[in-house]
Amino acid sequence: ALASSPGVETLSAVREEQAQVFGADARVAGVDPATIAATMEFRWTQGSDRALALLGGDGAVLQRDFAADHDLGLGSSFRVATAPGKALTLKVKGIYAPPRFDPVLAPIAISQQAFDSSFERPQNALTLVNVSGAPSEEQANSLRRALKPFPEAELQTKGEFIALREKEIRNLLQLLYVLLALSLLVSLLGMVNTLVLSVFERTRELGMLRAVGMTRRQTRRMIRHESVITALIGATLGMPLGIFLAALVTQALRSEGVVFSVPAATLVAFALVAVVAGVLAAVMPARRAAGLNVLDALQYE
Repeated sequence: ALASSPGVETLSAVREEQAQVFGADARVAGVDPATIAATMEFRWTQGSDRALALLGGDGAVLQRDFAADHDLGLGSSFRVATAPGKALTLKVKGIYAPPRFDPVLAPIAISQQAFDSSFERPQNALTLVNVSGAPSEEQANSLRRALKPFPEAELQTKGEFIALREKEIRNLLQLLYVLLALSLLVSLLGMVNTLVLSVFERTRELGMLRAVGMTRRQTRRMIRHESVITALIGATLGMPLGIFLAALVTQALRSEGVVFSVPAATLVAFALVAVVAGVLAAVMPARRAAGLNVLDALQYE
């Protein structure tokens, strides 16, 4: 249906299914050797685009990490067991380095001819379409009309596809923020516990300070200041450590286009959150310290 739509220059379907490889589950993709290179870029570490033309009925191209994990190189053979119980012996024709964050293709890619004969009810997981010129709303509407008989198919431009994948990464970051909030809650409880113990241990000292003229308000302020200083010490140690770890990760992923950037506004916001956390942690201990009976506190052992 898509191939007959006006403006379509190249179309390449990608099938996908699970199989058993080296005793574990692995995804296997079925690609069209004649068109896949026109719609997807392969960064070859061993072999070239010619490897795709050599897939035939027993060839495979592998992702670099998968090949390294199983000590496979050009010309190596390995077996794949499909769900219906059919065993395939494949020979490595090429190895490429996919994007680390979103490889798109499965770790093992074979020809659609081999895929269709080995897996039951083969279905396209992805169909890549090159159109003439830049994608336009008119072209998108034309393709949507062609896809009307297939309501389960979702049409996306390259930009929309990237945005969807970025959303998954943002969801992961939001999960990290949730974990950060939980760690903040734990640290609040820790500071409250520390300040309460500090007030108990310094009962006599607090009584003496009150006896020489410290007011209740000054006592509460002193405990709050101690709590804020404690929180800022944690922030001062934690944020540089986080920046250092982020620099190491981005350095390792520099080849994938990941760049190092310090979010100054976010760090300032987190420092302010640490101050607020310190103030909140001091509420109960400061109230208890200010409410101490001076004579009882002076006699406290």
